[in-house]
Amino acid sequence: MNKVAFVFPGQGAQAVGMGKDFYEKYDVAKKLFKEADEALGYSIMDMCFDGPAEDLKLTANTQPAILTMSCISNAILKEHGLQPEIAGGHSLGEYSALVAAGVLDFQDAVLLVHKRGQYMQEAVPVGQGGMAAIIGLGDEVITEACEDASKNVGAVQAVNFNCPGQTVIAGTTAGVGAAVETLKAAGAKKAVILPVSAPFHSTLMQPAAVKLAAELDKITLHDAAFPVVANYTGKMETSAAEIKENLVKQADHPVKWIDCVQTMQEFGADTFIEAGPGKTLCGFNRRIDKALTSMNVENLESLQKTLDYFQEVR
Repeated sequence: MNKVAFVFPGQGAQAVGMGKDFYEKYDVAKKLFKEADEALGYSIMDMCFDGPAEDLKLTANTQPAILTMSCISNAILKEHGLQPEIAGGHSLGEYSALVAAGVLDFQDAVLLVHKRGQYMQEAVPVGQGGMAAIIGLGDEVITEACEDASKNVGAVQAVNFNCPGQTVIAGTTAGVGAAVETLKAAGAKKAVILPVSAPFHSTLMQPAAVKLAAELDKITLHDAAFPVVANYTGKMETSAAEIKENLVKQADHPVKWIDCVQTMQEFGADTFIEAGPGKTLCGFNRRIDKALTSMNVENLESLQKTLDYFQEVR
């Protein structure tokens, strides 16, 4: 078996009830939920367990909730003797990867992503920006449609290069709408407006990036214990200074997820564990390279399947 990579999910993976079975069985889950609540000054644990879903969906809540859940999954895997040799995370998930690699203190990260969510929402008022997933078209066609809409209607650009055949665009509501119509006409299998409240990773997020930089100046980042791939570059990084710079740029630049996975493969990773809610990144992996082994850990059942797999291969 080659190297093991851990990958951590981004926004949209949240679900009411997440983490409850881990909390009931593992002390480390109790500890991390308690630390998250202390850092935030309100109970993200109660919101994860009981909702309401409307509150959990708010960006400033979603981000610390998913990060906490992802860090709990990682800590439980560590207790069972499973640790990554390289890691990455999609958007928000990059922060979870950096906690796993010892770059960020967990409580610092929880508060940081809560503020990141607030800053992203403040950058573009609700209703004025959006995102859409484009399925079944090449990046060149998508980029061209976005450039055309930006010139004539409103700013829009490709922001998430998730896997072959799935790219997400973001920008002004009008720009996204115009690009979606153009791409449907160009033969997209699907062009779906996403249920998000801001145009993440677009240039419209520049005010959020500036505020995020100021927050990062207040906390200590350490060099990574193992390589983490950066969304902004798609390359490996271990230096605290470089990581800090890339986190700021990540806020208002595209997520190069295909590049991130390919970098992990080049490093020698062929087995990927998605630690945290959902299986989105497992799905992307299948589209990037069917030869990759991918599994997820989000509850006791998926944890057991993953542990059983490693028991067999070892």
